[in-house]
Amino acid sequence: MEKIYFSEFTSGRIFMGRLPQGKDLILSIEKFCMEASIQMATFSVIGAVSSITIGTYDQKQQVYVTSQEKAPLEIVVCTGNVSIKDEQPFIHAHIVLADEKGKIMGGHLFSDTIIFAGEIYLKELKGTPMERSYDESTGLMLWQ
Repeated sequence: MEKIYFSEFTSGRIFMGRLPQGKDLILSIEKFCMEASIQMATFSVIGAVSSITIGTYDQKQQVYVTSQEKAPLEIVVCTGNVSIKDEQPFIHAHIVLADEKGKIMGGHLFSDTIIFAGEIYLKELKGTPMERSYDESTGLMLWQ
């Protein structure tokens, strides 16, 4: 069996707050993390967006295939983490959304995703920050 690589962390500060209406979801979390000096964290978001950019990873071509939708969508679940890439906080998140008819869509979260109303729970992790770098076998920016 292949070895699983772990880093150990302890709980740091815990934040709950309202995300800014009309702003990008990822950039808002990145900005907060920079201002609060957060290098590692997990988070979840509930609320709604007015537009979304999501994608899935094409493993053969090693590129993300993205789509955009401008519509009122409810966030069913959004979960992610914060780590370091290029010496800055980097957000990695996945999201599932529902439209007014209950149709579900989801995938990897990208900018531009504009917040209509959002609440975030963010748990800081204390320890040596994990850094993302290019992984040749997958073509992804993974923890090393």
